[in-house]
Amino acid sequence: MSATPQHPQKNRTSRRVLAATAGLVTVGALVAAMPAGAHDRGKGHGHGHGHQSRTVDVQLLSFNDLHGNLEPPAGSAGTVSETQADGTVTSVPAGGVEYLATSLRTARKGNPYSVTAAGGDMVGASPLLSGLFHDEPTIEALNGLDLDVTAVGNHEFDEGATELARLQNGGCHPVEGCYEKGKKFKGADFPYLAANVTSEKTGKPILKPYTVWKKNGVKIGFIGVTLEGTPNIVTANGVKGLKFHDEIETVNKYAKELDRQGVKSIVALIHEGGAPASASYNYDCDSPGAGDGISGPIVDIAKGITPKVDALVTGHTHQAYVCTVPDPSGKPRMVTSASSFGKLYTDTTLTYDRRTNDIVRTSVESANHIVSRDQAKATDMTKLIARWNTLAAPIANRPQGWITADINGRGSTAPEKPLGNLIADAQLEGLAPADKGGAVVAFMNPGGIRADLVHAASGSEGDGVVTYGEAFTVQPFTNMMNVVDLTGAQLVAALQQQVSGSNEASPKILQISKGLTYTLDLTKSGADRVVADTIRLNGEAIDPAKTYRVAMNEFLAGGGDGFAALGEGTNKLVGASDLDLFNAYLAAHSTADAPLAPPATDRITVVR
Repeated sequence: MSATPQHPQKNRTSRRVLAATAGLVTVGALVAAMPAGAHDRGKGHGHGHGHQSRTVDVQLLSFNDLHGNLEPPAGSAGTVSETQADGTVTSVPAGGVEYLATSLRTARKGNPYSVTAAGGDMVGASPLLSGLFHDEPTIEALNGLDLDVTAVGNHEFDEGATELARLQNGGCHPVEGCYEKGKKFKGADFPYLAANVTSEKTGKPILKPYTVWKKNGVKIGFIGVTLEGTPNIVTANGVKGLKFHDEIETVNKYAKELDRQGVKSIVALIHEGGAPASASYNYDCDSPGAGDGISGPIVDIAKGITPKVDALVTGHTHQAYVCTVPDPSGKPRMVTSASSFGKLYTDTTLTYDRRTNDIVRTSVESANHIVSRDQAKATDMTKLIARWNTLAAPIANRPQGWITADINGRGSTAPEKPLGNLIADAQLEGLAPADKGGAVVAFMNPGGIRADLVHAASGSEGDGVVTYGEAFTVQPFTNMMNVVDLTGAQLVAALQQQVSGSNEASPKILQISKGLTYTLDLTKSGADRVVADTIRLNGEAIDPAKTYRVAMNEFLAGGGDGFAALGEGTNKLVGASDLDLFNAYLAAHSTADAPLAPPATDRITVVR
């Protein structure tokens, strides 16, 4: 990208080139010096060194899964659910770094010992304002928020380990250079922690495994890990040359190391999470009722992490919870997550005992708070957003199509999503011609749909207009499309892998193009939930021995998200990017006078 980007195809191509070459660079170069003093930044004035009480309250502010959402997220992605006193649930608009900055700065007032930490996925899958510039705007914003430390998440690896190192250490983009004349990207002034990500060549962590925050003799260690399954949900090029290790074993290893150094107060930042029984941010996660509480991977992880760790800041699932989960000794321990996109922040009080240098676990208190849009905006963040918007405007504001109403993707909880159908249809139409791949069906992974298409105007474009920036926010990965040969048996196996194997506990329902239909019976278990004899393509049963040309993005074609069968494709043809096909479809099927309506969701028959 040049300083004023005008060639989106060049931009997207260079993103792919970077990702493809990331694994070829020596990973040893990633173990970089952290910014001076980043771990020792205490905020406020402290209690002085006169008559110190035995304990001091340390405020831990935390958030997770920002995903470069500098501006308030649009539509349902920009709300949180809140349960009222009478039991009703309302949706509250939330998020945007202008408000997040104000929330954090307000929370810090009167708290001389305050540290701010994050649970990963600060960048990646970002809206155009950040994604177009390889997330430099988000790192700049996080510096302004006075973030002290974050774990890496899986999305920190979207563009490869070398690009992650650049975000940490600074320097202009290796392909696109500097975006603003006379300004060099400084990098993060907080450490990214990657304790369980090592170089295959050296066996050493690619970034710091932990850091110690210090102020007036108070010391708190932070260990950061991402989920061990990161390679299953990131393109192969993004994790080339890297090894991802068990979260529990890694945290326990470094907790022991910190303990030997005299650091007894430890917080684990873990980019893995769970699902509370309620979607409301103010749900009492420790309610004793049947079916209450939290489920998911973080529960077993929390139960396995050494009692040396005093609290867990988590993420990845985009859920909101403040729960206690017993440690291996049976004592309760706080496990928190603050939804996503900067809509919430968690405020945890850690009572530090100066004699033992440890946290008094029984005194730990925590709560999630809404990042309300009713408060004043932080002017420095407003200026930051305006500066980058000026650079992005030539591309971002270009109309791509018109819609009659919201077309929900990320905001839909149904197995079949209107926006998922639209994306899959766009992929099929673009890759059906013989010279484009000859596809007869297309699959889209639900996790790749990052937003809704919102009817209300986001700027001055007018209601119903879909801009390039809005389309980019829906599909920000710029995945290249693949068309491959799969047998009917492999096609059926792929559909069954939606609800079996690694996806059995938390199904990942592929979004499918028109012409493919089947029944999903959720009263059954495992692979049987996809009723094989109901699968039809254009009205005909799938022939196990027949070869079908199937379109999908490169992530799915690599077997991502547990779809091993899709990774078995042969005779691969690489087509245009997913975003190009999406925009081409919008242009071909909508005008200002004849906007596109949300497609029907009648391809998957769900039995509950």
